[in-house]
Amino acid sequence: MSSRPIESLLDERRVFAPPEAFANQALVNDESVYERARRDPEGFWARAAEDLHWFRRWDAVLEWTPPYARWFVGGRTNIAYNCLDRHLRSARRNKAAIVWEGEPGEQRVLTYWDLAREVNRCANALLALGVRRGDRVAIYMPMIPELPIAMLACARIGAVHTVVFGGFSAEALRDRINDAQAKVVITADGGFRRGQIVPLKRNVDHALAETPTIQHVLVVRRIGEAAAIHMVEGRDRWWHRALDGMGLDCPAEEMDSEDLLYILYTSGTTGKPKGIVHTTGGYMVGTYLTTKWIFDLKEDDVYWCTADIGWVTGHSYIVYGPLANGATTVMYEGTPDWPEKDRFWEIVERYGVTVLYTAPTAIRTFIKWGPQWPARHDLSTLRLLGTVGEPINPEAWMWYRRHIGGDRTPVVDTWWQTETGMILISPLPGLTTLKPGSATRPFPTIDAEVVDEKGVPVPPNTGGYLVLRRPWPAMLRGIYGDPARFQQIYWDRIPGVYFTGDGARKDDDGYFWLLGRVDDVINVAGHRIGTMEVESALVSHPRVAEAAVIGMHHEIKGQALAAFVTLKDGGTPDESVIEELRDHVAEKIGPIAKPDRVLLTAELPKTRSGKIMRRLLRDIAEGRVLGDTTTLADPTVVHSLRERYEEDAGG
Repeated sequence: MSSRPIESLLDERRVFAPPEAFANQALVNDESVYERARRDPEGFWARAAEDLHWFRRWDAVLEWTPPYARWFVGGRTNIAYNCLDRHLRSARRNKAAIVWEGEPGEQRVLTYWDLAREVNRCANALLALGVRRGDRVAIYMPMIPELPIAMLACARIGAVHTVVFGGFSAEALRDRINDAQAKVVITADGGFRRGQIVPLKRNVDHALAETPTIQHVLVVRRIGEAAAIHMVEGRDRWWHRALDGMGLDCPAEEMDSEDLLYILYTSGTTGKPKGIVHTTGGYMVGTYLTTKWIFDLKEDDVYWCTADIGWVTGHSYIVYGPLANGATTVMYEGTPDWPEKDRFWEIVERYGVTVLYTAPTAIRTFIKWGPQWPARHDLSTLRLLGTVGEPINPEAWMWYRRHIGGDRTPVVDTWWQTETGMILISPLPGLTTLKPGSATRPFPTIDAEVVDEKGVPVPPNTGGYLVLRRPWPAMLRGIYGDPARFQQIYWDRIPGVYFTGDGARKDDDGYFWLLGRVDDVINVAGHRIGTMEVESALVSHPRVAEAAVIGMHHEIKGQALAAFVTLKDGGTPDESVIEELRDHVAEKIGPIAKPDRVLLTAELPKTRSGKIMRRLLRDIAEGRVLGDTTTLADPTVVHSLRERYEEDAGG
């Protein structure tokens, strides 16, 4: 990768020690925790597991036969029991478990007592439909409380859930149902997004034309237009009618620690989604402890992870991790700009949110909108901020701390994956000195390293591949139905270690700086350049709100860099700005990193969850037929970009 470290984008003195008052009250503020975990990693996780309920204690903490791990071997537990029943024996039964706000403005609060009753009713309804232990249930829903209720109900009876993001198309839903061979679909008549109705049930109907394993569909009435919803006699049932009269008690199934909990599909390089398999005990313990320590969760916290439950972040850090800790977790159905661009900050103020966990993409969007929107609201309840989903550029990190955290809150930048199930690299906010843009250090017991193609650790400040050398509790147990693909993708690339597919570097302090997917590491004339590093340089320019950088074919260099840039406040695009930005990158990183092409654009192609679709930008730059655009929030953006890109090239 480039010879200049990403820290060169910063004044190296810009570091942030934990505020004294925060550190004094933090759950973890003693450096020795790392050494104790290093000496006895299995004992470390056993102590965490003892906080939770087990019907039968484990015989061994870990059995490791690469690439397969078994955690808490012989232990029997139930994750829904740990998220609900465990809390009902204390004052937590009357504590808010889920605080929900719909995009139109409705509000619901479910206490742990309320949530347990609804989960039991749903579990009994599933049993009445013939769902049994090991059966797969597809869940395709908006961000409403019935989504976590359905997940917990499946876990309670030992059924395997596969949540499909509500923004996916009917075709994507069909493919996931068929791969998992799901027996039941749980959906809603629709959902709300920017004031428009998302026709979820209609999508399900289209998908089910080619899903022979589906026997029943449960439909939550969210929109309320019952007459407009097509219900198939004998197959489809309204949620409220199916749950009506169901018992309020449903015994939790005693699950083996290694029994399958859920399948979650993630993108594959071949285009076929991978069904990532997560099991029960290790995942439960890993998400429980990382939620507790990384977010420094206290009994009176109001915690909000802004992700969609359709992604792993929502599974681990909206549902299972927070509820296992007995936390109050906020759910919001809609977008941050409906009806105005201060909706997030209105929610923070209304509910007194204390811990906020969101994505760098969202933060860069907030930067583009301007600080006047959060400034309208009292955000003083916030005591901790977090980021997730992709590497965060230092300037966005600083903006987040300053304008959302009031220049006083720690920011925990977390690295993990669908496959890892839990956060693996992150600060501990009462202990770690922070560097903007760095995920800092591995969580205790996590053995991460940056290596070259042969698996040899590289020197400090040198880019390489991020690998994991020791198993962790929430790690994936395979790809559903495809063990050969599991071996090939994650274990064959560099034998003996888990290959994350991400690039990284470590600095002289051992802090990790994530550089994005290795697919996004470009070889320009023999120099390896991380596109994230170039994006960070671009966004550090005062006029830039957001940037996406990809590699394109170059006749001489092999690959060259193309940058798609959005200016703040809709700044006027002109040739002088483009040259200024190219020179700015050259100044920050070096002439080799100067983009060959810079296209100024009002919008970047993003999924409904806010992720920039760099794959489509590569299609544009290479002149290829555009790939699947069904998951885009606004498909017209990419077509407009293609026209402008070709027009610009022709000029």
